[in-house]
Amino acid sequence: MSDQRGIGTRTVRAATLTGYREAAFTTTPAARTVLIMVAVLIAAVLTYQANATSDDGVDHGWFLALALAGLFVARGLHLRRPITLPHFAAAILILAIAHLGYRAQHPGVGFVLLAATGFILVLPQPSRPQPSELYRVAELVGRTEGDPLAPFALHSSKTYFFDAQSTAAIGYRTRFGIAVVAGDPFGDRAHFPELVTAFSEFAVNHGWRIAVLGASPELAELWQLRALEHRGLHAVPIGRDVVLDVDKFSLVGRKFRNLRQAVSRTRNFGITTEVIDESTLTAARRGELLAIVDEWNHGRQTRGFSMILDHLLDGRNPNMLVVIANEENGNPVGFQRYGISGRGRELSLDVPWRRKDAPNGLDERMIVDLVDYARTHGIRRIALAFAPFPELFADKRKSRSGRLIALLVHLGDPLIRLESLYRFLRKFHALADQRYVLVRWREVVVAAAALLTLEFAPHRRGQ
Repeated sequence: MSDQRGIGTRTVRAATLTGYREAAFTTTPAARTVLIMVAVLIAAVLTYQANATSDDGVDHGWFLALALAGLFVARGLHLRRPITLPHFAAAILILAIAHLGYRAQHPGVGFVLLAATGFILVLPQPSRPQPSELYRVAELVGRTEGDPLAPFALHSSKTYFFDAQSTAAIGYRTRFGIAVVAGDPFGDRAHFPELVTAFSEFAVNHGWRIAVLGASPELAELWQLRALEHRGLHAVPIGRDVVLDVDKFSLVGRKFRNLRQAVSRTRNFGITTEVIDESTLTAARRGELLAIVDEWNHGRQTRGFSMILDHLLDGRNPNMLVVIANEENGNPVGFQRYGISGRGRELSLDVPWRRKDAPNGLDERMIVDLVDYARTHGIRRIALAFAPFPELFADKRKSRSGRLIALLVHLGDPLIRLESLYRFLRKFHALADQRYVLVRWREVVVAAAALLTLEFAPHRRGQ
């Protein structure tokens, strides 16, 4: 009985957190099976009727359209998608328009709209951002240790699923019926197994499939073992974290020659740096830094999901550090923003920005000076970035297919800059843990579309 109460508590908590207010029609597994069989049977009968009566000179295509609508509903019920009042109302509206289409002698329009009613009736529910949970999430992020992606849980587009004790949480967003989890859970690691199981149950009850973007090796295995309602998740390696160990990092040695030269170049230009809390930026100073961003005409972080934050320098995100590089006259020539986790002992680079006329080596200089700052402020790890597919560039003896992929990446570097990023990151010799995408093969096309649009499509205004 206590286990049942615990499951019920998690379910109620999760449903509350998603912020849904619509009433929904849900079914038991047995009832779903019966409804699916009835829908398929009706579709088969209607299709047969349409074919049997097609020879009498009368258009009975609406039979087939109704059959397709029934198949859409059957598929939605199979995926456990709840039928909400807004979906029901939209389906009724489309049905009325379809009727008008047939009455106005536009059978093609009527056919498409009639078939679409079933599709609309079982559309997947969307997730909704939860800005009200910002400081609750920030507190858990601050306690999360050993996870460079933890600070990115603060992205304003995310929805959150907490465990029953509110000691751990998952940040996610839905797209095309896929609940895309960003990185690892954050908070108390001891509660991650139960959290993953509860989220899998929660997702399937909302008709969502699961994909995970940026899982660490340990959590990739945990998802495969504990996501009981989503068996068959495959781990696909996508790259590595780049993490500096502050106590061990040094510029001594031949392998750091290029890095030393880059840092020296900026010192010759008279560049100095400072490290401050984002919350202490004055309006004038913030305007100077944002002018650097606007110089590139790329927008102020209107893209990204799992490995980048939004709300650049506006003070919304707590626990942000900013490294600023200044010219001799005090004008900023570049800056970097970092999120804080691991009880103040870990930093994660959000974004680097530099003026177009900034000297080469500016980003390297800010990082090296941040390491010096970290040594005196109890910071032990600095995550610089995520390096996608570093083996693609590091392997000198590539296969034929590897050479072809490397050529395509090289040609596309002006757009996605993977090769340029690798050349920058290899100066630090700090490749760390592998990261994975978790996906089921039968859902790989839809999941890939969800992942790519979440990361690269511009956000809606106000999000």
